[in-house]
Amino acid sequence: MVAGKQQRGSEAPLDGGWGWVIVGCCFMVTVCTRAVTRCVSIFFVEFQAHFGADYAATAWVHSLVDCTTMLCAPVGSLIGNRWSCRVAVMLGGLLSSCGLLLSSFSTRLEFLYLSMGVLTGNVSSRNTEVTVKPSKESEDSLLPSGKSLSFPMECVSSPPPPLLSGDPAPQLQRRWFFSSCFLSFKEYRFLLLPDFLGMAMSFLFLATGCSLPFIYLVPYALSVGVRHQHAAFLMSILGVISIVGNITFGWLTDRRCLKPYRLACYVFSVAMEGLCCLFVPLLQSFPLLVPFAILYGYFDGAYVALIPVVTSDLVGPQYLSSALGVVYFLHAIPYLVSPPIGGWLVDVTGSYMATFFLSGAAMVLSSLVLSIISRIRRCQHRVSAVTEDNKHEPLPH
Repeated sequence: MVAGKQQRGSEAPLDGGWGWVIVGCCFMVTVCTRAVTRCVSIFFVEFQAHFGADYAATAWVHSLVDCTTMLCAPVGSLIGNRWSCRVAVMLGGLLSSCGLLLSSFSTRLEFLYLSMGVLTGNVSSRNTEVTVKPSKESEDSLLPSGKSLSFPMECVSSPPPPLLSGDPAPQLQRRWFFSSCFLSFKEYRFLLLPDFLGMAMSFLFLATGCSLPFIYLVPYALSVGVRHQHAAFLMSILGVISIVGNITFGWLTDRRCLKPYRLACYVFSVAMEGLCCLFVPLLQSFPLLVPFAILYGYFDGAYVALIPVVTSDLVGPQYLSSALGVVYFLHAIPYLVSPPIGGWLVDVTGSYMATFFLSGAAMVLSSLVLSIISRIRRCQHRVSAVTEDNKHEPLPH
């Protein structure tokens, strides 16, 4: 036993002893990409005043950042697979810096769409999707992966097996190509599952509503008389509490007593976010908006921590990596269209009530869809259990 402990202690760690450095770099990547884009709300009013644009036109900046981040995830994974994750992250950091620097010289809002919206958002996808790559010993581990979306490109970019002398090269290469593509497409059989289709609809509603408070919270606070420093502080509260919710809620739902109810916890957190947004028009002072920032931030971090878990429970662990890529890809279109729609509602109605109602209603609908799916699954399991019991019952003589 002592020898075994000494042998395990002498083994080199899989990360080469640089694990905490990698964690620190991932933290800085998140600060320089996702945290910066989340703070666009603070500059929303300044963008309007500087460019003389309405709410709908200004909201395209944030929507393009989020949309290109999701849509271009396969590009980052392809670069990481073709060369290395280090090359992808360093190239992404360089181009992201260029995008932000070019944005500081923009004189038209359309130029800001390209520099900050498309360039910075495109590069953010490369950084966030390939910063962490599994080792050979942990290929089945849970990853926030856009890699699984690039399966058609993997059939072309992955190297074919080496050919021996005298082998029929064209036949082997053709056979390898079709077999690799067939295996890649087999990973996406879950797309036809009714549970996944319902979950995809739920995520579309969720993505429609979850980004609006990050964009319009600061402008709404300024419109009700909150000072600019306090309005910006609301975003700081929301971001910090989101981290707390991500850690604590993930830990709580991993306890043995709550593990069977993780889907219910996810539905509860999304529904609470929606309810918080529905009550925003009643909160018209800084002391009242602080509880909203705390509650919304906590449940925002809570549901984000449970997305991989809920996806695994619905489609199965064998499809988890591919399903996560599709789930994050599905966020792209709502991220693109919902902020301009929210801005258009502000322009038409002259208030933020309709925008926050849209956000809250979309998230409540998302939780209702998953609740219905959960109830149907429970009924199916009961019916299948009764059927199995009837099969095993002895026939009467």
